[in-house]
Formats: sequence, structure tokens, C-alpha cells
Amino acid sequence: MGTYLDEILVKHRERAAHDNRSVDAWVEKIASADDTNGRPRGFVDAIRSAEGLAVISEIKRRSPSKGDLHADLDPAEMATKYVEGDATCLSVLTDQDFFGGSADDLRAARSAVEVPVLRKDFTVGPLDVLDARLMGADAVLLIVAALDQVELRDFFDLATEIGLDCLLETHDEAEVERAMEVGPVMIGVNQRDLTTFEVDTNRALRVGASLDPSLVRVAESGVKTPDDAAKLAEGGYDAVLVGESIVTSGNATDAVAQLRKAGS
Repeated sequence: MGTYLDEILVKHRERAAHDNRSVDAWVEKIASADDTNGRPRGFVDAIRSAEGLAVISEIKRRSPSKGDLHADLDPAEMATKYVEGDATCLSVLTDQDFFGGSADDLRAARSAVEVPVLRKDFTVGPLDVLDARLMGADAVLLIVAALDQVELRDFFDLATEIGLDCLLETHDEAEVERAMEVGPVMIGVNQRDLTTFEVDTNRALRVGASLDPSLVRVAESGVKTPDDAAKLAEGGYDAVLVGESIVTSGNATDAVAQLRKAGS
């Protein structure tokens, strides 16, 4: 049975196959990126230095399963509201076809605030990693289920080489084992089932029990209430990545603040 992720990856891999840019030439552009965006802000360091449960607040216009969430949001304004609520970091969806995002959303959000920003997208090639750095991201998402082991290793090493932190997203214990082979610092556990796209609220607690406490542990998807956040903090998570519930809350600053307080 195909999954939402399969459909998305087909689109991204088709686009990557027709991208004829030189990886070596793009690597050379990274030095000039420092002049434009400055050095990457420490995403992992920000989470480690946060008091209580860190909150990675996501700028998300729509989703494949729910449709439009806040299609006309202003990314700079939303980023500012998140930080006013004490968001530790931001996540910005840059996928356009399925989530309505863009690189411009990330640039605008990062320019408006001083906290680190994750590029949330479907990384399927080295140019995706380099693009993340050039658009100003401080961290990049690598979805273990989307990559074979060679790709996972190569993209992780490339991201590390150019100064990006990596969030390795997993969905089960087998994917955690694969992720650990590349020597990660930060691992995420997505509570959303890839086949049904439904949220399994016990997934993060179950899978999280297998994570080494030395890792930065991030729970993703399905965090709706302060109680959800508190349970994940009690389960050993250092951070929660939250999009839909705060984007649609009507008061993003307060929604973020409540999540931060829940994990203290």
C-alpha cells in the first residue's frame, strides 16, 4: 500500500533527477552564503540550553491530509509571534506542492527573528542539503524512511561539513537503528503513521524509550495540548516540534507559551 510519503517522494525525486546544477559549484557558493546569512545558528545548542522542554514552532500553510491551515500567513509575523511566546527554534516547511511553502518563507522567518531555523522538506539529494544552507537554514531534516543508508550517510556528512545541524526523523525502532549508524546528535520521532497519516500518540513514548539519553530527542507531530507536551517531557524528550495546533490556535504566542510552560 502506498503512503503519503511515497507520493511526495516521487515528486521530489523526479525534480531532483532533472536538476543539472553542479554539486561542486554549489559547495563553492557556501562561503558567500556566510556573507549573506551569517554562520548557521546552533539549532542543537539552542535546544540543549533551553530551560525545560524546548519548543520548535513550525510555520506551516497546509498539509496533504488537512488541506489549508493558514494559507495566507505572513512568515515573518508568525515567526515573531512564536518567539514572543518563547519558541526555542523554528521549523519552516519549504515544500510547495504539498504544503504550500517556499524558500522565501524560510528567508522571511529567519530574517525576522534570532532563533535557529530548520528547513522542513523532503531531502532526496545533495543539492537539497546545499539549498538549505544557501537559503539560510541552520538545520536540515533527513527522513530515514525516505532514504537508503548510503544517502542517509552522505547527506548527513555533507550537512555536517557545511555547518548544518541534522534532525534525523524516525518512525520506529528499526529506523532508530539505521539513524544511529551515521552518528547523529539529534533524533526525532514522528508520531504520524506513514500509511494512514493518523497520529499514534503512544509512538513517541514507545520509540523514545530506545533512544540514548545523550541524544537531543525531538517528538514530532500530533502535539496538540500542554498535556501532550508534558507527557513527552516526562518520557525523556528534550523538544517538541509543533505546527498545526499553534498555526490554527488563533493566538500563536500564547499557544507556544503554554507548551513551554508544560514541560518546565
